[in-house]
Amino acid sequence: MDRYLGYREHSARPLVRRQAAGAFVVLILGWGDPLDVVDPRCATRGAYRVDSFVAGTFDGYCHTRTVGVGTGVELLLTPPAARRILGLPLGELTNRAVDVAQLPGGWLTRLRDRLAEASDWPRRFALLDAALAARLGAAEPVDPRLDRAWQRLTDTDGRIGVATLAAELGWSRRHLSVLFHREVGLPPKTTARLLRFQRAYATATASGTGVDRAGWAVLAARCGYFDQSHLIRDFHEFAGARPTELLVAGSHPSNPG
Repeated sequence: MDRYLGYREHSARPLVRRQAAGAFVVLILGWGDPLDVVDPRCATRGAYRVDSFVAGTFDGYCHTRTVGVGTGVELLLTPPAARRILGLPLGELTNRAVDVAQLPGGWLTRLRDRLAEASDWPRRFALLDAALAARLGAAEPVDPRLDRAWQRLTDTDGRIGVATLAAELGWSRRHLSVLFHREVGLPPKTTARLLRFQRAYATATASGTGVDRAGWAVLAARCGYFDQSHLIRDFHEFAGARPTELLVAGSHPSNPG
């Protein structure tokens, strides 16, 4: 698991946020006013009028839209952790946002209700810790080579080639791609691109004062892009804007660094 946080925010007017793509799974357990999760590429892949949902790995940006008071917890999960906690292959959630009430077992709905009833945030976080630990403890293990593949991709920020990774695992490239796609949610090559983008995004947004033209070229080289144009194409595909536009406009901070 990566991290989680509690939130409470109020918006008197409709609030629309652009959510960048990422090689992670988002789980929202909320008990405030509902929101919409909209994939501009395909309306049926979104979730509408929900307070709690899970969003699988996305290879494109989406939007959230809400008004009123939102309260809940947001969890950012690595795909291996999400695979065990949710108990289903993440390929079933790729590029989809799903109301937790539609997931098997009903345990996430019950957990959401317990979190809402808790009197303060420390009690909520204790409940969350216990529930996640229990799920991880009871989960059937996945193939350890998938964990190894994920770790190698993250350790290298996606700079390892799929053929090299498959050889290290003793699999064919095709077998790795099919299994990784089914269990982790996206093919390893796409996952590598997203990990590289996440590093560039986090580095750029951490700069505080922004990055000048020469700085973008340096950032592109540091993060493993061929050139600045290559970086800009990925920002446009995964975040829906050029890097400079994105930083000026601001974005939701759930893209992990």
